[in-house]
Amino acid sequence: MKTSDMIRQLCEQMNISVSELARRLGQSPQNFGKKLKRETITLEELKAIAEVMEVKFEQTFILPDGKEIKTGSE
Repeated sequence: MKTSDMIRQLCEQMNISVSELARRLGQSPQNFGKKLKRETITLEELKAIAEVMEVKFEQTFILPDGKEIKTGSE
């Protein structure tokens, strides 16, 4: 699943429009929409989305021995 699809699904499940999410992030809906279309959302933006939506975000590398390298936001 593309990052943009995940963000749209999150908005749908949280009953918020993508435009409203953009405003909460301090971005114009037009600019944020272009980022979604181009798939250029940064890791920092994903963390900010999690923060304003009050959800947990995790990104993890799992090594062959089971150790994890994780970044996330709660």
